[in-house]
Amino acid sequence: MAAPGTRTRVGKYEMGKTLGEGSFAKVKFAKNLETGDSVAIKIIDRDRVLRHKMVEQIKREISTMKLIKHPNVLKLFEVLASRTKIYIVLEYVDGGELFDKIAKQGRLKEDEARRYFQQLINAVDYCHSRGVYHRDLKPENLLLDSFGVLKVSDFGLSAFSQQVRDDGLLHTACGTPNYVAPEVLTDKGYDGTAADIWSCGVILFVLMAGYLPFDEPNLMALYRKIHKADFSCPSWFSSGAKKLIKRIIDPNPLTRITIAEILENDWFKKGYKPPHFEQREDVNLDDVDAVFNDSEEHLVTERKEKPVSMNAFELISRSQGFNLESLFEKQMGLVKRETRFTSKSPANEIMSKIEETAKPLGFNVHKRNYKMKLQGDKTGRKGHLSVATEFYKSFSSGLQDIVWTPESIPEETRS
Repeated sequence: MAAPGTRTRVGKYEMGKTLGEGSFAKVKFAKNLETGDSVAIKIIDRDRVLRHKMVEQIKREISTMKLIKHPNVLKLFEVLASRTKIYIVLEYVDGGELFDKIAKQGRLKEDEARRYFQQLINAVDYCHSRGVYHRDLKPENLLLDSFGVLKVSDFGLSAFSQQVRDDGLLHTACGTPNYVAPEVLTDKGYDGTAADIWSCGVILFVLMAGYLPFDEPNLMALYRKIHKADFSCPSWFSSGAKKLIKRIIDPNPLTRITIAEILENDWFKKGYKPPHFEQREDVNLDDVDAVFNDSEEHLVTERKEKPVSMNAFELISRSQGFNLESLFEKQMGLVKRETRFTSKSPANEIMSKIEETAKPLGFNVHKRNYKMKLQGDKTGRKGHLSVATEFYKSFSSGLQDIVWTPESIPEETRS
């Protein structure tokens, strides 16, 4: 604990009070001393991660959150490491957990519950469109900002679709039992999409009822109820809500309602607002491997300081993060999907042809220094569609018009 009159610095961040604590991590409030922005920093013991062989799980959490850019998903800004700790810098939201709201005021009115459920489905649908399944959805992992906007957090148990086995199913049982789909509790494998939908249905039930649909002190009795979907809706649920919840909390994943069907459901569509995406920003994938290797080049230090004035050099002395690109390029082209081709046509001519084709299709075209970016006007399930192109002029093509000739020899020197 810091002594009175001192503060703790980690790189450019000044640490504050503890916001939460779990079995493997502590979350603290922090202030970015360069920008003044408030952030939340998840602090993980580095040795404990290595000792419990959790490196891949932590990498997966970091990687997932760097990929996901959605108004209802908590943002991850950067990752830092010291010799003993890993620091994950996250968006700070000050509205608390949705779980706390239910615990304090009891069940929510149907319209309010529907609004949160709509935001949850938007976030989960976006994650699934990116090949990411949450697998531990529950009210404790749903945060609220100061405007009451829902933010999905804690991707520590998420799994990329590339990790699906040959049968097309996930095989790792995880998540909180009360919210977990019955197929997750078996060892036969499960579809991550359908499993997340089940959890969303349980969350909707809890928001509207104020209690769990499946809650038994005995674990085996709880599992039996989940496998049979043995629950009943309270009398105050509207008929539309009851019908939707029963379609979601269906023990058979093959007949369980899909997100596409939920989005078309009359009860769900009432007052629905589609997600508003901010201007798309390029994701900088830092090298998370640097957090776990022996290199000291990027390490930060945690130090206690007295609150004295600091010069500009001290404020900018720390690295912005690590480069994640090598991690992703190894994973079957998960992030970097590109096509390369060669052409004998001049670069300007190719760029003009691309622009001529793209504009009628509704793309905005930006060109600069032999680079082009095409961005769609409309926002789809995955946000704005964007295509980047870059042109490289080969050295050999630059020589094709050069003709080498020997120097002429003066007439008088010839023999």
